[in-house]
Amino acid sequence: MTKISPLSVPPTDAEADTWWAVQTAAHATDAAGLPALPAPSRLEAAGRLRVPPQRGRLARWTAGDGDGQAALLLFTERGNTHTAFLDELTVRPDARRRGVGTALWQRVHRELLDQGRTSVTTVTDLGGPGQAFAEALGFENVLTMGWYVRELGQDGPPPLPATPGYELHVWPGLVPDAWAPATAVAHGAMEDAPSGDSEETFQPWTAERVRGAQRLVLDRGGEITVVAAVTPAGEVAAYTVLVLPDPRGPRALQYDTVVVPAHRGHGLGRAVKLRMEVYAAEHLPGLRRIGTTVADENTPMRAVNESLGYHRERGAGLFQFRL
Repeated sequence: MTKISPLSVPPTDAEADTWWAVQTAAHATDAAGLPALPAPSRLEAAGRLRVPPQRGRLARWTAGDGDGQAALLLFTERGNTHTAFLDELTVRPDARRRGVGTALWQRVHRELLDQGRTSVTTVTDLGGPGQAFAEALGFENVLTMGWYVRELGQDGPPPLPATPGYELHVWPGLVPDAWAPATAVAHGAMEDAPSGDSEETFQPWTAERVRGAQRLVLDRGGEITVVAAVTPAGEVAAYTVLVLPDPRGPRALQYDTVVVPAHRGHGLGRAVKLRMEVYAAEHLPGLRRIGTTVADENTPMRAVNESLGYHRERGAGLFQFRL
């Protein structure tokens, strides 16, 4: 029988090393056909283990002697205490098909029941072992999406388009206090983003929540930059977020790209993304590519990305299990 043990809080250096080693071994097998997908970073792995999330409580377990691991985010925010997110369930390739993953899932399932949760979601690549395992457990794909990648050329980004009536601002690190409330209001436009049949509900954002989410990236050792299109009246009409989980790595993640409904149709989504590329070329010389996820049904954002040279790297899905 596989022994499942909770991770120390905070984890020791040895535990962080073992956690990272499991991720690295799984990546070497599961991402063998994706040479541009970098191996997990020790800095990011340790940061995520040691700095608690903003939206809930993270429960983590290890299996055997570094055979596998699981991390479960139990939402504590009002409106989502009925659900949770399975942030990770990883088994070393040489320990698979021995019941390790099943034992980890059974521990996760018991925690969900003990905490009164009625559902849990997770994100996994399509066509790989993660999807097969999730579906065998009874998870259903409630939102199909894709990973899209933009290779940053040596010639730099294309010229910036004109944005009459809007000024483009760049905010490395935390959004300035004066702009945090307007950024939170703009984030509300994400409420109409595709979410499939997920039971997780959209929660209103505040200036404090915006800054808390950004501070989490920084506290975990990463870097974050926001590019916003603002109006003369001080409204944030659009913005995009670039995150480097490990500043030394060659790949960044583009988080939310938001255009407020009243300002759509002016090319602002494309403009803020291009301005971000200009910033990256000037200040992030080691950055080689940007990755982002887009739901298949989000046709407008897919069109914007394709116009900028993003290509689909792999498919992914938001899978949900109902208890």
